[in-house]
Amino acid sequence: MAGDHVLAIDLGTSGPKVALVSLTGQVRCWQNRTTQLQLGEGGAAEQDPEDWWTSIVAAARAVLAESGLTRDHVAAVAVTSHWAGLVAVNAQGTPLHPAIIWMDSRGARYMPKLCGGPIRVEGYGPRKLARWLRLTGGAPSLAGKEPIAHLELLRHEFPEVHRAAAMFLEPKDWLNHRLTGEFVATIDSIAVWWATDNRDLAKVDYDPTLLARVGLERSRLPRLVQATDIIGTLTQRAAEDLGLNPQTVVVGGTPDVQSGSVGSGAVRDGEPHLYVGTSSWLSCHVPFKKTDLFHSIASLPSALPGRYFVANSQETAGACLEWLRDSVLFPADALGTGGSPDDFWARLEALAKTAPVGSGGTMFTPWLYGERCPVADHHIRAGFHRMTLRTTRAELVRSVYEGVAYNLRWLLVYVEKFVGKRMDSIRFIGGGAASPLWNQIMADVLDREIQQVADPRVCNARGAALLASLALGAVAVEDIPAMVPVARSFAPRDEHRGLHAHRFEEFLRLYRRNRAIHARLDVS
Repeated sequence: MAGDHVLAIDLGTSGPKVALVSLTGQVRCWQNRTTQLQLGEGGAAEQDPEDWWTSIVAAARAVLAESGLTRDHVAAVAVTSHWAGLVAVNAQGTPLHPAIIWMDSRGARYMPKLCGGPIRVEGYGPRKLARWLRLTGGAPSLAGKEPIAHLELLRHEFPEVHRAAAMFLEPKDWLNHRLTGEFVATIDSIAVWWATDNRDLAKVDYDPTLLARVGLERSRLPRLVQATDIIGTLTQRAAEDLGLNPQTVVVGGTPDVQSGSVGSGAVRDGEPHLYVGTSSWLSCHVPFKKTDLFHSIASLPSALPGRYFVANSQETAGACLEWLRDSVLFPADALGTGGSPDDFWARLEALAKTAPVGSGGTMFTPWLYGERCPVADHHIRAGFHRMTLRTTRAELVRSVYEGVAYNLRWLLVYVEKFVGKRMDSIRFIGGGAASPLWNQIMADVLDREIQQVADPRVCNARGAALLASLALGAVAVEDIPAMVPVARSFAPRDEHRGLHAHRFEEFLRLYRRNRAIHARLDVS
């Protein structure tokens, strides 16, 4: 193809963003759509893959119409998506069950037997743990929010689906099948299935002993490629749906954490980026394979060939503000009515700015769906703490911004230990990075310079597009930092350093003193 743009698909938990991005990383235009998230008893979190596709098609056609470009301008399609999900499909790739996504913890009850032994270290049998760590760089989480636990859920509670499935796929890899008809996974997307030998990044493959341990047949898993490999061209049906040429190539793509690592521009080893969308994470590339089992941090295969990145994730970040909007139901006199979603978030931020630093003493703990890093705890839940009769709506809103930042400061402690260096300057991406208030709060709470990346809400799509550019030979990895500008930098303010240090220590105490209570109160 002679095109000079990439159609980048970024499937987030709340829905897809689809962007047209030049081969040198400039976002020409983008559209987003919403998809439904079904939450249920026992920690269920599911989505309909057909809903993903319908929303992607609508956004892609709208982007092409808005851009004024023709289909001949599109050289490639690249996908990034939320990670650690499971789509069970038949031989034609048709889903047999709703997608079980990264938030679902129903499989946790089956993990102690799968991972344990007569003697246990942090819940794991020592011999099992040693092999997992040596080969993969990590181990299945006991919290049940990864594909191995999702497979156990199907095996025990939906056996007819488990028996009928011809293939088990990550969400990103199901989308690639819908695009090309190929059953393919990338070595970075498959990593959290804990079934591959990742010691030599040039020869990553499934390990037979690990497959046997988790009861997976090799025949029901996709073949493995690199994120920058071309896996095929669009099927006739996919091309018609999207309005593209059937000859348009599709690259392997990558999950959202890895695409953020590329789209942030922080691709040199040790250069960090922070993401706040539905979830949050703090990551960078590293030249080593390493695991911090106690805090659920590991270096896993990156989307960039021959590289590792620091994998971690916190469950709910931007989702906390969405919950505040949808469930606490602020009345019109506080936020006004009408306008676009961006208008709403601007009004919400304006309200939060009227509250004092420290939210008048109110503190929010953002564990609305448990936590993953730096503690794997599917029992812990969120809360507002130290509210009084005088607590205002503005203070409640600001406490959510601050609570997410305290949670990320907690993660920062262990990421810096893992990497072995202080991260003095951190790039900020995702929907949360569009907020000037949140940028300044992050700088103050983390006590680090925060660099707001330009077009922060489409950094994952930009990262996917840049991977396609690498696949097509249009750019080199060392070119990427100059292609991703920083819009603005935020420095921590000295006058708030002591207050946030004190409140952070109390934030940690709230977790330590409440975790057992929350476990006893869990009736899911």
